[in-house]
Amino acid sequence: MRSLIVEEFGAPDVLQLVDGPVPEPGPEDVLVRVAAAGLNWIDVSLRAGRLQHAGLLVPAPRYGMGWDVAGTVEAVGTRVTAVAPGDRVIGLRDVLGRPGTHAEFVALHESAVVDAPDGVDLLTAGGLPLAGVTAIGAVRAASSGRSLLVTGGGGVIGQMCVAVAVHRGLDVVAAGRAGDAKRIEGLGARFADTDDLAVQLRTLAPRGVDAVIDTANLGAAAHEALRGGGTFVALVRPFAPLPLRGTRVVVHESWADTTVLRELVELVEKDVVVPPDVLPHRLGEAAAAHALMEAGGLRSRIVLTPDA
Repeated sequence: MRSLIVEEFGAPDVLQLVDGPVPEPGPEDVLVRVAAAGLNWIDVSLRAGRLQHAGLLVPAPRYGMGWDVAGTVEAVGTRVTAVAPGDRVIGLRDVLGRPGTHAEFVALHESAVVDAPDGVDLLTAGGLPLAGVTAIGAVRAASSGRSLLVTGGGGVIGQMCVAVAVHRGLDVVAAGRAGDAKRIEGLGARFADTDDLAVQLRTLAPRGVDAVIDTANLGAAAHEALRGGGTFVALVRPFAPLPLRGTRVVVHESWADTTVLRELVELVEKDVVVPPDVLPHRLGEAAAAHALMEAGGLRSRIVLTPDA
Protein backbone atom coordinates (compact mmCIF):
# COMPACT_ATOMS: atom_id res chain seq x y z
CA MET A 1 0.00 0.00 0.00
CA ARG A 2 0.98 3.66 -0.21
CA SER A 3 1.12 6.01 2.76
CA LEU A 4 2.18 9.56 3.50
CA ILE A 5 5.22 10.13 5.74
CA VAL A 6 7.84 12.69 6.71
CA GLU A 7 11.50 11.92 7.43
CA GLU A 8 12.46 15.55 7.94
CA PHE A 9 10.48 18.62 8.92
CA GLY A 10 9.79 21.68 6.83
CA ALA A 11 7.61 23.02 4.02
CA PRO A 12 4.92 20.89 2.34
CA ASP A 13 7.43 19.49 -0.14
CA VAL A 14 9.02 17.33 2.60
CA LEU A 15 5.96 15.05 2.45
CA GLN A 16 6.68 11.68 0.88
CA LEU A 17 4.32 9.09 -0.57
CA VAL A 18 5.94 5.69 0.00
CA ASP A 19 5.16 2.03 -0.64
CA GLY A 20 4.97 -0.42 2.23
CA PRO A 21 3.17 -3.51 3.49
CA VAL A 22 -0.49 -3.47 4.46
CA PRO A 23 -0.62 -3.44 8.30
CA GLU A 24 -1.32 -6.73 10.05
CA PRO A 25 -4.13 -6.19 12.59
CA GLY A 26 -3.39 -7.38 16.11
CA PRO A 27 -5.93 -9.34 18.17
CA GLU A 28 -7.81 -6.16 19.18
CA ASP A 29 -7.24 -4.21 15.96
CA VAL A 30 -9.42 -3.27 13.01
CA LEU A 31 -7.92 -2.98 9.54
CA VAL A 32 -9.68 -0.22 7.58
CA ARG A 33 -9.55 0.34 3.84
CA VAL A 34 -9.37 4.14 3.77
CA ALA A 35 -11.98 6.05 1.76
CA ALA A 36 -11.11 9.51 3.11
CA ALA A 37 -8.98 10.95 5.89
CA GLY A 38 -9.23 14.54 7.10
CA LEU A 39 -6.29 16.92 7.12
CA ASN A 40 -5.93 18.58 10.54
CA TRP A 41 -3.72 21.27 12.01
CA ILE A 42 -1.85 18.63 14.01
CA ASP A 43 -0.73 17.18 10.66
CA VAL A 44 0.53 20.57 9.53
CA SER A 45 2.28 21.10 12.88
CA LEU A 46 3.92 17.68 12.72
CA ARG A 47 5.18 18.22 9.17
CA ALA A 48 6.46 21.73 9.93
CA GLY A 49 8.39 20.57 13.01
CA ARG A 50 6.30 22.41 15.60
CA LEU A 51 5.52 19.26 17.57
CA GLN A 52 9.20 18.41 17.66
CA HIS A 53 10.11 21.89 18.87
CA ALA A 54 7.49 21.61 21.60
CA GLY A 55 8.99 18.32 22.81
CA LEU A 56 5.87 16.34 21.88
CA LEU A 57 7.51 13.79 19.58
CA VAL A 58 9.51 10.71 20.45
CA PRO A 59 12.51 10.70 18.08
CA ALA A 60 11.96 8.39 15.12
CA PRO A 61 13.40 8.02 11.61
CA ARG A 62 9.99 8.69 10.04
CA TYR A 63 6.49 9.71 11.07
CA GLY A 64 3.23 8.60 9.47
CA MET A 65 0.73 11.35 8.70
CA GLY A 66 -2.98 11.52 9.43
CA TRP A 67 -5.42 11.05 12.32
CA ASP A 68 -8.99 10.99 10.92
CA VAL A 69 -10.32 8.11 8.90
CA ALA A 70 -13.52 6.92 7.25
CA GLY A 71 -13.62 3.70 5.33
CA THR A 72 -14.64 0.06 5.19
CA VAL A 73 -13.49 -2.69 7.54
CA GLU A 74 -11.17 -5.02 5.63
CA ALA A 75 -10.30 -7.42 8.47
CA VAL A 76 -10.51 -7.65 12.26
CA GLY A 77 -8.41 -9.20 15.01
CA THR A 78 -9.47 -12.34 16.81
CA ARG A 79 -10.86 -10.48 19.85
CA VAL A 80 -12.81 -7.78 17.97
CA THR A 81 -16.61 -8.02 18.30
CA ALA A 82 -17.91 -4.48 17.74
CA VAL A 83 -17.38 -4.34 13.95
CA ALA A 84 -16.98 -6.85 11.13
CA PRO A 85 -15.50 -6.91 7.61
CA GLY A 86 -17.59 -4.82 5.24
CA ASP A 87 -18.81 -2.36 7.92
CA ARG A 88 -18.62 1.37 7.20
CA VAL A 89 -16.66 3.02 10.01
CA ILE A 90 -15.07 6.24 11.18
CA GLY A 91 -12.17 6.39 13.56
CA LEU A 92 -9.17 8.14 15.01
CA ARG A 93 -5.55 7.12 15.14
CA ASP A 94 -5.02 6.20 18.76
CA VAL A 95 -1.26 6.67 19.23
CA LEU A 96 1.36 8.67 17.33
CA GLY A 97 3.65 5.65 17.06
CA ARG A 98 1.23 3.78 14.79
CA PRO A 99 1.19 4.33 11.00
CA GLY A 100 -1.03 7.26 10.05
CA THR A 101 -4.40 7.38 8.32
CA HIS A 102 -3.16 9.24 5.24
CA ALA A 103 -2.73 5.89 3.56
CA GLU A 104 -4.63 3.25 1.64
CA PHE A 105 -5.08 1.07 4.74
CA VAL A 106 -4.75 1.70 8.46
CA ALA A 107 -4.93 -0.58 11.51
CA LEU A 108 -6.56 0.93 14.62
CA HIS A 109 -7.47 -0.45 18.02
CA GLU A 110 -11.15 -1.37 18.15
CA SER A 111 -11.77 1.34 20.78
CA ALA A 112 -10.79 3.96 18.16
CA VAL A 113 -13.39 2.86 15.58
CA VAL A 114 -17.20 3.13 15.48
CA ASP A 115 -19.90 2.64 12.86
CA ALA A 116 -20.11 5.58 10.46
CA PRO A 117 -23.23 7.77 10.71
CA ASP A 118 -26.16 6.66 8.59
CA GLY A 119 -26.88 8.85 5.59
CA VAL A 120 -23.36 10.33 5.40
CA ASP A 121 -21.07 9.23 2.58
CA LEU A 122 -17.57 8.13 3.53
CA LEU A 123 -15.92 11.02 1.70
CA THR A 124 -17.75 13.50 3.93
CA ALA A 125 -17.38 11.32 7.03
CA GLY A 126 -13.60 11.42 6.64
CA GLY A 127 -13.57 14.99 7.93
CA LEU A 128 -15.64 14.33 11.05
CA PRO A 129 -13.72 12.42 13.74
CA LEU A 130 -11.06 14.73 15.18
CA ALA A 131 -13.04 17.96 14.72
CA GLY A 132 -16.16 16.38 16.23
CA VAL A 133 -14.41 14.77 19.19
CA THR A 134 -12.59 18.06 19.86
CA ALA A 135 -15.84 20.06 19.81
CA ILE A 136 -17.74 17.68 22.11
CA GLY A 137 -14.85 17.56 24.56
CA ALA A 138 -14.40 21.33 24.55
CA VAL A 139 -18.07 21.92 25.34
CA ARG A 140 -17.84 19.41 28.17
CA ALA A 141 -14.77 21.20 29.53
CA ALA A 142 -16.60 24.55 29.38
CA SER A 143 -19.10 23.23 31.89
CA SER A 144 -19.37 26.21 34.23
CA GLY A 145 -22.51 28.34 33.94
CA ARG A 146 -24.95 28.85 31.11
CA SER A 147 -23.34 31.41 28.79
CA LEU A 148 -20.52 30.73 26.37
CA LEU A 149 -18.29 32.58 23.91
CA VAL A 150 -16.87 30.55 21.03
CA THR A 151 -14.10 32.21 19.05
CA GLY A 152 -13.56 31.14 15.47
CA GLY A 153 -17.27 30.36 15.28
CA GLY A 154 -17.24 30.26 11.49
CA GLY A 155 -14.55 27.58 11.30
CA VAL A 156 -15.22 23.86 11.21
CA ILE A 157 -14.47 23.15 14.89
CA GLY A 158 -16.06 26.43 15.96
CA GLN A 159 -19.31 25.61 14.17
CA MET A 160 -19.40 22.19 15.79
CA CYS A 161 -18.79 23.72 19.24
CA VAL A 162 -21.65 26.16 18.67
CA ALA A 163 -24.02 23.42 17.48
CA VAL A 164 -23.26 21.13 20.44
CA ALA A 165 -23.48 23.96 22.98
CA VAL A 166 -26.79 25.28 21.62
CA HIS A 167 -28.15 21.73 21.64
CA ARG A 168 -27.25 21.53 25.33
CA GLY A 169 -29.16 24.71 26.08
CA LEU A 170 -26.30 27.19 26.47
CA ASP A 171 -26.61 30.85 25.55
CA VAL A 172 -23.89 31.15 22.91
CA VAL A 173 -22.12 34.13 21.41
CA ALA A 174 -19.87 33.12 18.52
CA ALA A 175 -17.16 35.39 17.16
CA GLY A 176 -16.16 35.22 13.52
CA ARG A 177 -15.65 37.24 10.38
CA ALA A 178 -18.44 39.33 8.87
CA GLY A 179 -19.20 36.66 6.28
CA ASP A 180 -19.83 34.10 9.03
CA ALA A 181 -22.81 35.92 10.56
CA LYS A 182 -25.57 34.09 8.70
CA ARG A 183 -23.98 30.69 9.30
CA ILE A 184 -23.51 31.33 13.02
CA GLU A 185 -26.99 32.74 13.56
CA GLY A 186 -28.42 29.74 11.69
CA LEU A 187 -26.90 27.53 14.37
CA GLY A 188 -28.80 29.39 17.08
CA ALA A 189 -25.98 31.61 18.39
CA ARG A 190 -25.54 35.37 18.46
CA PHE A 191 -22.84 36.71 16.16
CA ALA A 192 -19.96 38.99 17.17
CA ASP A 193 -17.40 40.31 14.70
CA THR A 194 -13.89 39.30 15.78
CA ASP A 195 -12.50 42.62 14.52
CA ASP A 196 -14.70 44.51 17.00
CA LEU A 197 -15.11 41.81 19.65
CA ALA A 198 -14.47 43.80 22.82
CA VAL A 199 -16.95 46.52 21.83
CA GLN A 200 -19.65 44.13 20.68
CA LEU A 201 -19.42 42.00 23.81
CA ARG A 202 -20.33 45.02 25.91
CA THR A 203 -23.76 44.80 24.28
CA LEU A 204 -24.08 41.06 23.74
CA ALA A 205 -22.71 40.00 27.14
CA PRO A 206 -22.36 43.12 29.31
CA ARG A 207 -21.70 41.07 32.46
CA GLY A 208 -19.30 38.72 30.72
CA VAL A 209 -19.75 35.03 29.92
CA ASP A 210 -19.36 31.96 32.07
CA ALA A 211 -17.04 30.15 29.67
CA VAL A 212 -14.94 30.65 26.55
CA ILE A 213 -13.90 28.07 23.95
CA ASP A 214 -11.03 29.63 22.03
CA THR A 215 -10.88 27.82 18.67
CA ALA A 216 -9.33 30.92 17.03
CA ASN A 217 -6.38 31.07 19.47
CA LEU A 218 -7.14 34.64 20.55
CA GLY A 219 -5.76 33.92 24.01
CA ALA A 220 -5.84 36.86 26.41
CA ALA A 221 -8.11 38.88 24.10
CA ALA A 222 -10.85 36.26 24.50
CA HIS A 223 -10.14 35.80 28.21
CA GLU A 224 -11.34 39.37 28.75
CA ALA A 225 -14.90 38.18 28.05
CA LEU A 226 -14.99 35.96 31.16
CA ARG A 227 -16.63 36.94 34.37
CA GLY A 228 -14.79 35.99 37.56
CA GLY A 229 -14.79 32.26 38.23
CA GLY A 230 -15.48 31.31 34.62
CA THR A 231 -13.73 28.68 32.51
CA PHE A 232 -11.43 29.31 29.57
CA VAL A 233 -10.91 26.35 27.22
CA ALA A 234 -7.83 26.58 25.01
CA LEU A 235 -7.22 24.08 22.22
CA VAL A 236 -3.53 24.94 21.79
CA ARG A 237 -1.33 25.17 24.89
CA PRO A 238 0.77 28.23 23.88
CA PHE A 239 -2.44 30.29 23.54
CA ALA A 240 -3.74 29.46 27.03
CA PRO A 241 -3.84 32.69 29.08
CA LEU A 242 -3.07 33.02 32.76
CA PRO A 243 -5.97 32.20 35.13
CA LEU A 244 -6.49 35.81 36.16
CA ARG A 245 -9.41 37.08 38.26
CA GLY A 246 -10.22 33.62 39.64
CA THR A 247 -10.88 32.03 36.26
CA ARG A 248 -10.12 28.40 35.42
CA VAL A 249 -7.98 27.70 32.35
CA VAL A 250 -8.20 24.28 30.68
CA VAL A 251 -6.08 23.09 27.76
CA HIS A 252 -8.34 20.58 26.03
CA GLU A 253 -6.64 17.71 24.25
CA SER A 254 -8.50 15.14 22.14
CA TRP A 255 -7.95 11.42 21.74
CA ALA A 256 -9.64 8.31 20.35
CA ASP A 257 -12.58 7.62 22.67
CA THR A 258 -15.33 5.17 21.72
CA THR A 259 -17.94 6.93 23.86
CA VAL A 260 -17.28 10.36 22.36
CA LEU A 261 -17.09 9.00 18.81
CA ARG A 262 -20.47 7.34 19.29
CA GLU A 263 -21.90 10.58 20.68
CA LEU A 264 -20.60 12.37 17.59
CA VAL A 265 -22.31 9.83 15.32
CA GLU A 266 -25.57 10.25 17.26
CA LEU A 267 -25.41 14.05 16.99
CA VAL A 268 -24.77 13.81 13.24
CA GLU A 269 -27.67 11.39 12.76
CA LYS A 270 -29.93 13.79 14.71
CA ASP A 271 -28.80 16.69 12.48
CA VAL A 272 -27.39 18.53 15.49
CA VAL A 273 -23.90 18.46 13.99
CA VAL A 274 -23.96 18.99 10.24
CA PRO A 275 -20.89 17.53 8.51
CA PRO A 276 -18.95 20.31 6.79
CA ASP A 277 -18.42 20.42 3.07
CA VAL A 278 -15.23 18.68 2.03
CA LEU A 279 -12.42 19.55 -0.37
CA PRO A 280 -11.01 16.24 -1.61
CA HIS A 281 -7.34 15.90 -2.52
CA ARG A 282 -5.60 12.69 -3.52
CA LEU A 283 -2.67 11.43 -1.45
CA GLY A 284 -0.36 12.54 -4.26
CA GLU A 285 -1.71 16.08 -3.87
CA ALA A 286 -0.93 16.25 -0.14
CA ALA A 287 1.63 19.05 -0.49
CA ALA A 288 -0.94 21.26 -2.21
CA ALA A 289 -3.50 20.36 0.48
CA HIS A 290 -1.09 21.37 3.26
CA ALA A 291 -0.33 24.67 1.51
CA LEU A 292 -4.04 25.39 1.11
CA MET A 293 -4.71 24.74 4.78
CA GLU A 294 -1.82 26.95 5.88
CA ALA A 295 -3.16 29.78 3.73
CA GLY A 296 -6.10 29.95 6.19
CA GLY A 297 -9.69 31.05 5.92
CA LEU A 298 -11.18 27.65 5.04
CA ARG A 299 -14.78 26.94 5.93
CA SER A 300 -14.61 23.40 4.57
CA ARG A 301 -12.65 20.30 5.50
CA ILE A 302 -9.77 19.06 3.39
CA VAL A 303 -9.81 15.27 3.09
CA LEU A 304 -7.19 13.07 1.48
CA THR A 305 -8.25 10.06 -0.58
CA PRO A 306 -6.30 7.14 -2.08
CA ASP A 307 -5.04 7.93 -5.57
CA ALA A 308 -6.52 4.83 -7.19
